Amino acid sequence: MNRLHAFCKASIAPVRGDARDSSEIVTQLLFGEVVEILAVKEQWLHIRSFMDGYEGWIDSKQIQDLREKEVSRWLDGLVVEHSEFRIVEGPEGRQILPKGFYRPGDSEETFQIGKSEYRFLNEADADPVSLIDFALTYLNAPYLWGGKTMFGIDCSGFMQQIHRVFNYQLPRNSSQQQEVGQEIDFEEREAGDLAFFISDAGNIHHVGLLVNKNEIIHAHGYVRVDDFSSKGITRKIDEVHSHKLHSIKRL
Repeated sequence: MNRLHAFCKASIAPVRGDARDSSEIVTQLLFGEVVEILAVKEQWLHIRSFMDGYEGWIDSKQIQDLREKEVSRWLDGLVVEHSEFRIVEGPEGRQILPKGFYRPGDSEETFQIGKSEYRFLNEADADPVSLIDFALTYLNAPYLWGGKTMFGIDCSGFMQQIHRVFNYQLPRNSSQQQEVGQEIDFEEREAGDLAFFISDAGNIHHVGLLVNKNEIIHAHGYVRVDDFSSKGITRKIDEVHSHKLHSIKRL
């Protein structure tokens, strides 16, 4: 196999559980994310993300080859874009990139990934003041299993994306995220803590961020702020108890 590394050149690329368009989306790649190519099956590539180690299948048309030296050069000093969107012009024309994509840490107007050159066409937004303020910019984003953007996001993808902007690298799934950080007693909870929730089957299946001691922001139907207590989450809209608390973690 000639191709071993690549970057996502699409604004948003679905990563699927199997090598077919009808397979479920297990996660997404955003522009600039680097992957290792593990296997090839016709137009499909089995990839592993450098950023979180998550694996799946992607259409080969949505990524671009990188040599090993180019991978090291691109990964050096990367940051996650916090602006609502940026417009770039590259080899395939203009693209609108939603917040959460990878870019160089400097503020240069132009940048290069491998042999591909890009130029920003609009200015960046001001830096977010805090993790909670940034999380609130996702309010009302629709829920999408495997999603990681304002156009559709799941609970763990939401937590992963907002923390990346502040240089916290969380795993992809809520069960994996629950293994990170220091466990906090309920009485010691504070804004910015992660809360995890357990299903009737005993599995960690949901995660959210405490806005304050009694409210949580999470993706459930859409990104929303609901009430939080020792029992878990109660939806503000109809006072239904929706999620049972398992644990609270602090990074």
